Amino acid sequence: LKLYKQIMAGTNPYIEKAEFELPLQNYDVTFLPMQKKVAVLSEKITTESDGLPGSILNAALEAGIDMDHSCGGVCACSTCHVYVHPDWAEKLPEADSMEEDMLFFAHDPKPGQSRLTCQLKVSDALDGLIVQMPEKQI
Repeated sequence: LKLYKQIMAGTNPYIEKAEFELPLQNYDVTFLPMQKKVAVLSEKITTESDGLPGSILNAALEAGIDMDHSCGGVCACSTCHVYVHPDWAEKLPEADSMEEDMLFFAHDPKPGQSRLTCQLKVSDALDGLIVQMPEKQI
């Protein structure tokens, strides 16, 4: 697995390098259907992993959730697609154009709810976020 990460992870040269701030507080995110609540400790968030630093993909992988991310988390596929619970969908930052383009290829995308976990960063205001992994992803 480490070899896979070394080969596949990196940055997508077609995406502008986004400015980001890592969450300053701990937060929880729940992954459905497995009902797994993950406590993310802000001081343990790494900037050296798959997806954007502080992304939901990072949280899932660190918690041992087997989430497909064929491109290594660089927004070049749609395998890390999830549905954001409707209560949270409008609270999230908007997807950029590259993420929206990749969501076109996702299995059964839902407008307003589909997001790529490699691009979905959590802020302190999103403590308690709930995401549903598509059946094809499980």
